[in-house]
Amino acid sequence: MLEAVRAVAFDLDNTLWDVAPVLRRAEARLFAWLEERCPRITARMSVEDMRRAREALAVREPHQAHDFTYLRIAALESHAREHGYAPAIAREAFEVFLSARCEVELFADVAPALRRLRARYPLASLSNGNADLGRIGLRHMFSVCLHARDLGAAKPAARCFEALAQALELPPQQILYVGDEPELDVVAAHAAGLRSAWINRRGAPWPAHLAAPDLTVVDCLQLATALGA
Repeated sequence: MLEAVRAVAFDLDNTLWDVAPVLRRAEARLFAWLEERCPRITARMSVEDMRRAREALAVREPHQAHDFTYLRIAALESHAREHGYAPAIAREAFEVFLSARCEVELFADVAPALRRLRARYPLASLSNGNADLGRIGLRHMFSVCLHARDLGAAKPAARCFEALAQALELPPQQILYVGDEPELDVVAAHAAGLRSAWINRRGAPWPAHLAAPDLTVVDCLQLATALGA
């Protein structure tokens, strides 16, 4: 089964780095910036209040729910108007957030594994998030980088994986998709005809109600070894 693989594609958050501390830092940096530039907003709203506002916006505009960048900018524009600031401040604020969002610490196995894999396979990424591999310094490692924002849909939608196959110019069954989420990554990729690999860094049990992945690994170095890279 793995012998048919001609390209390897990755999820990003929690697959190549731990995203929770990244988001906490980015939220804190954005809030500090707003405290300085737009204090009327932070006097009335907490980080959690702003998160709830984005979630409510996603419910009101389900056609935009896949686009985290849109949700954040639109919510910030709304907060600015509500508190007497120019809506244009939202894009400046988002840039502060995105800059911090891209300050990630790769898991120790990622860089050496990507170098090994890249020597044998084209690499791609497909993410629901808005991390920018160019800012992170990894873009040169990937032939294809796709985000939900660009595709108009988010995983587990089949069209995301179809777009990945089209961009790689390969049939789905020749692509191995690697991710940490059993349903969003592994099951969704398999349903779209791709091979699937579960990267299980925490030693969690595979959900019994789901079909098993084609491959389970503890990190990217084990993945590279399994693929003969």
